[in-house]
Amino acid sequence: MELELLDPPTSAGGGEHPEHVNGTLWPVTDDLAYMRTAIVNLFFYGRPGAGDRGWVLIDTGLYGFTHRIVAAAAERFGEGARPSCIVMTHGHFDHIGTVRELAELWDVPVYAHELELPYLTGRSAYPPPDPTVGGGAMAMLSWTYPRGPIDLGERARRLPEDHTVPGMPGWRWVHTPGHTAGHVSLFRDADRTLVVGDAFVTTKQESLISAITQRREMHGPPAYFTPDWASSRRSVERLAALEPEVAATGHGVPMRGEELRRELHRLARDFDRLAVPDHGRYVDRPAVADETGVVSVPPATGAERTAILVGLGATVLAGVVIARLLRDR
Repeated sequence: MELELLDPPTSAGGGEHPEHVNGTLWPVTDDLAYMRTAIVNLFFYGRPGAGDRGWVLIDTGLYGFTHRIVAAAAERFGEGARPSCIVMTHGHFDHIGTVRELAELWDVPVYAHELELPYLTGRSAYPPPDPTVGGGAMAMLSWTYPRGPIDLGERARRLPEDHTVPGMPGWRWVHTPGHTAGHVSLFRDADRTLVVGDAFVTTKQESLISAITQRREMHGPPAYFTPDWASSRRSVERLAALEPEVAATGHGVPMRGEELRRELHRLARDFDRLAVPDHGRYVDRPAVADETGVVSVPPATGAERTAILVGLGATVLAGVVIARLLRDR
């Protein structure tokens, strides 16, 4: 399958990113491109033609896209070109769907923050998602989403303590907890390029319609999978202070320039109003995690049972839509 690196979609006035771009490479910068796998993005760092071990994969998208990722790597970097490593912003199911297959196929290490390793080495599952946060079908369905762990064994390695990023000279990792305890974002000071993960996103990920159409608008992290809102707020403030020129997020299309900085500072300033749900399991009490994994979570609320029942009704519709997105993967 021939893959093409296309001009990025425009979304003036909040336009849509068409669903048919699954598996297509879109540029972020000259040496950074992204691929959408249904509802989530992954990133290829390295200049075209970089060759074997001359590039890095950042996150690995949803399960079922292995062959598309391999084909895209061959098209961009050369037939048979393997990355030097895989770097994970975090280990939620939609970011690690192909990581085991790709790590074994390419024989590469997988780097993550120390606090993220329990979920990649079989030691701990993530805190339960919260389907009561509202916002749409993706939130209502969240009780069905896998929360791990997976076990990558010795392939899973801790990011360097000096904040450098393996295989990515000039980049540094920034600890941005909240969405997960070990969540990181990647930043290059030279041109202020930011790979965010899910510390914030550029579409309303709680909504199935927005997740499909990729309507561009600044949002906090996906609310149904965020167990620590105070930490998340501080992380957004930290990223806004970097004054990024371009931000590539785990969900949604990249944002750039003055629009990005204006919207990101607005999100940081009004985070409680714009990002934190009006109600939910983790709104008043966060989950607690350490280097062993989850230590404690607040008790479930009665509203969760109601949300699950409502979510059952949305499952059929979502199943049809997601099957359509994945039908030609």
